[in-house]
Amino acid sequence: MDVFDKLKAQLELMEWPNLYLFKFIIPNDNEKLALVTALFDHETAEISYHESGKGNYVSISVKEVAVSVEAIIEKYQKASKIEGVISL
Repeated sequence: MDVFDKLKAQLELMEWPNLYLFKFIIPNDNEKLALVTALFDHETAEISYHESGKGNYVSISVKEVAVSVEAIIEKYQKASKIEGVISL
């Protein structure tokens, strides 16, 4: 069973396209931050960052219109290949 199957089942209950909130926690590293944010269109996505109390991690929230369930799963799959990234 794919790790994204549960998410896919939940998302299939919604109508698409729709606004979707992606959330990630990454080590506070500029390269990893750039890799994650590169997954999104900076002209249309609303990206916000919040550094952890000790500054070791950064949470990234991205609001973006997703055209389909598959498009969301694809972004999470790409993010999962970046070392240290936790998808929420």
